[in-house]
Amino acid sequence: MLPGVGVFGTGATARVLVPLLKSEGFEVHALWGRSEEEASCLAKELDIPFHTSRSDDVLLHQEVDLVCIYIPPSMTRQIAVKALGIGKNVVCEKAATAVDSFKMVAAARYYPQLLSIMGNSLRFLPTFVAMQKLLVEGYVGELQVCDIRVYGPSLLDEAYGWTCEELMGGGGLHTIGSTIIDLVSFLTRARAHRVHGLLRTFVQQNNSIRGIRRVTSDDFCFFQMLMSGKGSCSSGVCCTVTLNFNMPGSFVHEVMVVGSAGRLIARGTELYGQRNGSKKEELLLGDNGWSGPEVKAMSLPQIQGLSSMVKALRQSFQAHEERRSWARGPVAMAPTFEDGLYVQTVVEAIKRSSTSGEWECVEIMREEPDPNHNLCEALQRNKM
Repeated sequence: MLPGVGVFGTGATARVLVPLLKSEGFEVHALWGRSEEEASCLAKELDIPFHTSRSDDVLLHQEVDLVCIYIPPSMTRQIAVKALGIGKNVVCEKAATAVDSFKMVAAARYYPQLLSIMGNSLRFLPTFVAMQKLLVEGYVGELQVCDIRVYGPSLLDEAYGWTCEELMGGGGLHTIGSTIIDLVSFLTRARAHRVHGLLRTFVQQNNSIRGIRRVTSDDFCFFQMLMSGKGSCSSGVCCTVTLNFNMPGSFVHEVMVVGSAGRLIARGTELYGQRNGSKKEELLLGDNGWSGPEVKAMSLPQIQGLSSMVKALRQSFQAHEERRSWARGPVAMAPTFEDGLYVQTVVEAIKRSSTSGEWECVEIMREEPDPNHNLCEALQRNKM
């Protein structure tokens, strides 16, 4: 029996997600939007029976047992933690800060019987599933280098909002870079321990955003990661990532891994490989075409990965008679909230590096910082 679904968000991902959920047999019972107007408009368009701008109305809905959260990062932690506390299964996007991510990890650990996964759909894309399998089998030998490029149009909303604000989780690094950081960890089974990055905001104003308002979120980002870890495909991997969202036209999404015996490269949803000594690369996995929903703000790998993730969710839930029960196997490759904390820690280290100009260490939070720590230090200095 599949659980009823409540969706938080009215953006591009929600517009793609709802039809995908329905195509797999899920019933979407409720939709949340930041305003009644937003929620009403999309609910009518996607034929969702209930809509609201009050989060509790979705979380307490009797027919909702699975909550999908695709809202501004600054709001994610609050909804995700509350949903788990009420007893709902959760699929959600990234939080705004490492502290928020840590609180989500704590909630997930407290309710281990509930599903709690991050919504990075690239892990489920058949292209990257095949790439990861070939890396484990030794297609490229000892993995040495990852080189990733994602180019596309502006990520800014038409009106001034959270996508314009770096502190609210806007920008290419937080929005797209975080999914790439997670993907690299999935492919290599390694984690970054040192990073170096550069962020720039080339478009600070446009026809819709002008006057006293300026964009602070990055539209260009370049970063490097030194990676290692137990069970990885290499003793040490160097990774370079370039993100540029000032490019008109369609997305360019290219992931290349190079090793001692060859290379693998994912171009969009196609996978190619070339071994040392071979004169040309071979097509290992072709594009079977896509006839599902599309939106300009999402790349084809993201959309097809989301479709594969929804299929995995169906397989996870359908084997159980209880609507809230799920099987771990079909969603085993999904990023956990712990993975989300790691990713957010790397993002913040890259931002520090862009400010300092130095390599920064990645140190994952082990306990929640005391919110009064800085105040206590200031009081002690005043006493001295």
